[in-house]
Amino acid sequence: MATRASDPVAWGLPHREPFIFIDAVGEVVAGESARCTVTFPPDAPFFRGHFPGDPVVPGVLLTEALAQTAGIAAGRPGAAYRLSAVKMMKFLEPVRPGETVHLSARKTVEAGGLIQFDVVAEVAGRKVAAGALVLNRALEPGISPAPHPPIA
Repeated sequence: MATRASDPVAWGLPHREPFIFIDAVGEVVAGESARCTVTFPPDAPFFRGHFPGDPVVPGVLLTEALAQTAGIAAGRPGAAYRLSAVKMMKFLEPVRPGETVHLSARKTVEAGGLIQFDVVAEVAGRKVAAGALVLNRALEPGISPAPHPPIA
């Protein structure tokens, strides 16, 4: 069942400022998929050095925003998820300051406490990044589950 709410923390995102890279949560199908948005403000400090005169959102921050979207998609009450693996990420076009990025995550497989998601970032209908991310469920704050065999 699809539900709507805009606050990522209300969806169980454990992150807090300054490390929340979701401005609004759109559609969520709990345990399956999520759509979110983020706009990186032109005055964000990382733009001063990445790259001076030609600012671009760092790929690692796009990946984190997609991982946070996947965490919301995983969405089980009382559960927190951690990024376990970046299986593949492609950055197809640069994202510039002030552009709104539409993020999506869709579960593809779940095994042994690991959940894999296909993720996509789009700006103005153009795919700017895509890949596959794996999350694991954190048992308690500061404690990660035991290692698991890789998902094929």
